[in-house]
Amino acid sequence: MYQTLVRKEVMGILGKEVSSFLDKFLTPIEKIWQPSDYLPDPSSEDFKHDLEEIQTFAREMPYDLFVTLIGDCITEEALPSYESWLMGVDGIDQEEKEIGWANWVRAWTAEENRHGDLLGKYLYLCGRVNMREVEITTQYLINDGFDLGTSMDPYRNFVYTSFQETATNISHRRVGTLAKQSGNGKLAKMCGVIAADEARHAKAYKHFVAKILEIDPSEMILAFEDMMRKKIVMPAHMMRQSGQKAGELWGHFSDAAQRCMVYTGQDYINILKDLLDEWKIEHVKGLNEKAEKAQEYLMKLPARLQKITDRISTPDLQFQFNWVKS
Repeated sequence: MYQTLVRKEVMGILGKEVSSFLDKFLTPIEKIWQPSDYLPDPSSEDFKHDLEEIQTFAREMPYDLFVTLIGDCITEEALPSYESWLMGVDGIDQEEKEIGWANWVRAWTAEENRHGDLLGKYLYLCGRVNMREVEITTQYLINDGFDLGTSMDPYRNFVYTSFQETATNISHRRVGTLAKQSGNGKLAKMCGVIAADEARHAKAYKHFVAKILEIDPSEMILAFEDMMRKKIVMPAHMMRQSGQKAGELWGHFSDAAQRCMVYTGQDYINILKDLLDEWKIEHVKGLNEKAEKAQEYLMKLPARLQKITDRISTPDLQFQFNWVKS
């Protein structure tokens, strides 16, 4: 069990810098993009033309890529779960009077909320989606909850969010790139601006971990090791569709993302390598004996995972999702 009091003390130290974190990593509400900036304007004379363009390109999208886009949207729409989880992390006080971690969680959530809003409206307009089935999956995902393996430990949660925000950046960016290659410029722009947000957010959480490594290196290294031993599970790992049990759909969604090369097992390894480099794990000093062993484990882990990933094959058979109209 981690030392709660020490964690809260460290969070208190960093909490004094939250105001600067907000300025550095988030964008003022009046200046940041909003979903309506990238969606057709119903009051415009070009609305019918823009709508037809969206629907034409949607029909032409490869099945696995289209399913991955829908799954990414559903993952973003489950944001209420993520905010409520982070608000319960040790060292975050929802009733604080000064600017602190609760302000960060709310401001981060407010930025993230735009992602599902934009993609959800796009999917509604595109005409290829059974929106009721998508909405059922989204409601189930929030209702079923999740277990990230972080407990309420801020150190583990910041490792998780560093990893996850990087992964979502990759996924949205790749969908956008593939959309652009097929001439689907509107969707490419949507995915691009979402990916840019995720990159900023990843940078923030990686910064928090770097700051903790300066204050409490041994415990931060041990938390990182623990998360990687458990493996980072995606927040939508409990995904299901109507008629299924919680989690039954996740494997099929992962396979689709792997087949269209939007997010792969290799990406998981590459993110780990990037985090090891970003946090200069190999060069962290002043560790206790247990943390030194954790440090050694972490540095050897990418090579171990590479051997496993090289032996894994992705199923070729497409799964029929209820989300897509036949």
